[in-house]
Amino acid sequence: MNSAGPPRILHIHSTFDSGGQELRCARLINAFADAEHAIVSGDPARRSAAAAIDRARKVTWPAFPPLAGKPLPGRLKRLAEAMAGYDLVCTYNWGAMDAAMAHTLFADVYKLAPLVHHEGGFNEDEALGLKRGRNLYRRIALGRCAALVVPSRTLERIALETWQQPRLRVRLIPNGIDTRAFARAPKRDALPGLVKRRGELWVGTMAGLRKAKDLPALVSAFSSLPEPWQLVIAGEGPERGAILAAAESHGVEDRVHLPGFVAQPAKVIGLFDIFALSSLSEQFPISVVEAMAAGLPVAAPRVGDIGVMVASENGPFLAPPGDRPALAEALTRLAGDPALRKRIGEANRAKARGDYDESTMIERYRALYWGLMGRPRP
Repeated sequence: MNSAGPPRILHIHSTFDSGGQELRCARLINAFADAEHAIVSGDPARRSAAAAIDRARKVTWPAFPPLAGKPLPGRLKRLAEAMAGYDLVCTYNWGAMDAAMAHTLFADVYKLAPLVHHEGGFNEDEALGLKRGRNLYRRIALGRCAALVVPSRTLERIALETWQQPRLRVRLIPNGIDTRAFARAPKRDALPGLVKRRGELWVGTMAGLRKAKDLPALVSAFSSLPEPWQLVIAGEGPERGAILAAAESHGVEDRVHLPGFVAQPAKVIGLFDIFALSSLSEQFPISVVEAMAAGLPVAAPRVGDIGVMVASENGPFLAPPGDRPALAEALTRLAGDPALRKRIGEANRAKARGDYDESTMIERYRALYWGLMGRPRP
């Protein structure tokens, strides 16, 4: 560890593709210009979130042992050895849990820096229920972490009760965004290959096209809306074909648009008139905060922390998880009442600015990281 020069922080991800955890990590790297950052992507070919990092930041991509494999002592020892020499080690989600286990077992051997584990949610294999074997592994692997950061109350409860982590170790830090950036009016052609024409109304979402997002359900709920409503699903992933098939089966293929991944949501999300989700599982979806900051009403399942994230005026438009008719009803009510959409959107904007601004999140992470490194905050 280097106590004289700038702090060196190691970030270990299973991939550095553009997901919520990875993009938040990129924003923190941009904010912490006084540190040097090393990023590990377990799949080196998947690191699209790197595009969000300011080129002026000091970032390296060190060679690192594979994150996947059986947790045998020799492999874990090699992982621990690769973590030596940093001032702070940050691991992210289940895909980096073997690195956390290696730290717990070999921290003393290699004189490793404190480890902060960040848990943001679950993949499809645990979206509807946690696995007992993984829960036990997490309890052991996180045994010596200095802090376990979660963005939602749901994950905080899981960390305390299911993973049996000490109260003082678990840190709830809600995700934040630059809320002011989302107040700017977007250009009608901000999405590549898609222009919002005068008179059109858009239901929109931004999500990875994965099974846990259940986007065919959103297509089904949207299909009852009349012209001129359009559905815009921004994102990339393996469920693209299933979404298009659902649009065709409901006869709305001409009104469902998949423009791909959006690198700068603040320039696009204001084109939507209603923001919608259909996820089977969420924790603290940053896209909902972005929609709130843009002054949009939200129609979504009541999963994760969504129920406490949105303004109270938006509460009646959250559906029970998996209830497609209820989600369709929420969309229909919002679509038919422009004044209602405006009133709920303004309430959401006010709550986003008051509770979820990026500056608050950044300061809380800085206080945690610099405190664990024993360095004064700049």
